Amino acid sequence: MSSTSHSQSPPPPNSQNEEECIYEPDTNSYLIMSMLGQCCGDVGKVYLAFHVPSKTPIALKQFNVDKIKDEMENIQNEIILTRQLRHPNVVMVSASFVLQSYVTVISPLMAFGSCRDLLNRHFTEGLPELAISYILKDILQALDYIHRKGYVHRAVRASHILVNANGEAVLSGLRYACRLVKNGRWQRSVHSFPTTSARNLNWLSPELLEQNLQGYNEKSDMYSLGVTACELANGVAPFQDHPPTLMLTEKVRGYAPVLLDCTTCPQFADTGQQNSNQTQAQADSGVGDSVGSNGNSLEGNSLTTRRFTDHFHRFAELCLQRDPENRPSASQLLGHSFFKLPRRMNAPPLPQLLHPVIPLTKEVLGLQNYEEFQVMDRFGEMDLNSCEWDF
Repeated sequence: MSSTSHSQSPPPPNSQNEEECIYEPDTNSYLIMSMLGQCCGDVGKVYLAFHVPSKTPIALKQFNVDKIKDEMENIQNEIILTRQLRHPNVVMVSASFVLQSYVTVISPLMAFGSCRDLLNRHFTEGLPELAISYILKDILQALDYIHRKGYVHRAVRASHILVNANGEAVLSGLRYACRLVKNGRWQRSVHSFPTTSARNLNWLSPELLEQNLQGYNEKSDMYSLGVTACELANGVAPFQDHPPTLMLTEKVRGYAPVLLDCTTCPQFADTGQQNSNQTQAQADSGVGDSVGSNGNSLEGNSLTTRRFTDHFHRFAELCLQRDPENRPSASQLLGHSFFKLPRRMNAPPLPQLLHPVIPLTKEVLGLQNYEEFQVMDRFGEMDLNSCEWDF
C-alpha cells in the first residue's frame, strides 16, 4: 500500500463503541501483524492490524482489484450498504479506500472471531446452549433492524456471525443482501437469486431455492437462522455432505434439520451406531451425514446424555417451518422463551461461557504500551490462524 487514489470519510461512531478516529489511506498508519483468514470465496484476505495513530487493533480486509472482477460489484454494494447501517449487532465499516491495486476495508476487531472459528477450533461438539441463546438473540436484533430497513440478508450462517470482546454477536456477510423496496414501494416478495450463492446453499430457505413465481421475502432469513441454530448446537452445518440436488429435494419436501440430542437420536448407542431406520430418518432430515462428518466429536459426547431444552427445540422448529407464512418474524421471535433462559438460569456473560477461548484484546496482543517490537514479539508466540473471518 502506498499512494491514495480514493477515500471515504469515516462514519460517526455507532453503538459498537468504537472510538471516533480517522483511518487514513496511508500505508504508514497501519501495522499488519497476521493474516486472520480469507473471505468472499478466498478472493479477500483479512488481517489483524494495528492502527498506529489511534493505538488500536483493527481488522483490515483487502481485495486485489485484478482478481475480484466477478465479485467487485458485490463487494462495492456490501461496503455501501454496511456504511449506511447503524446497529450494534451489524458489522461496522470504519473506513474504505483504494491503495494502488487493493480495495481496503477497515472494521473493528472481533476479538472472539466468527462462530465458525469457535466451532472448528474450540467447540467441535457445538456451543453451550446458553451461549447460543445470547448469540441468536443478538443476531435476531440485527435481522429485525435489517428487515425494517427493507433488506433480506440471504446469508445467515455461523461464519457470518462475529463475536466482539464484550460478548456481543455481530452479523456480517451483507454482500448477499437484496432490497425489498423497489421504486419506493415495498414488495411482498422478490425473485432475484444471489449470483454468488454456492457457499450459502445449505442455509438457504426452500422457497428461495425453488425460484418459483411466489418468490421469497424476509422470512427466508428465519429459515437460515434455524439452520444456523442447528449448526451452532451440533458443531457441523446440516446438509454439509449432501449433494446440492439432494439437499434441495429434501428441503422442498419439507425435511428440516434438527438439534442432535437424546430426544432426536434416541437410539444412538454409546458405540456411535444406530439402527437402519433411525439412520435413514436422520439422513432425510439433513442430520445423518452431520453425525458422521463430525466424526468422533459427537460420538465422544454421547448423544444418549446430551439434551437441549424444549425451548431451544421449539425455537428451531419455528424457524424451520416449510411454509414461510408459518414462520414468525424476527421481532416476534425476540419474545421467545428460549431467550429468557440466561436470566432464569442466572447465566454468566457470554465471554465466560466461551472459556477457555482467549479473545484478541490489546492486553492479549501485548499492546499495552503500543511498542512495535512488543507487538511483533508477542505475535510470534501466538497461534492466530483461523479458517474464516468473514467481515
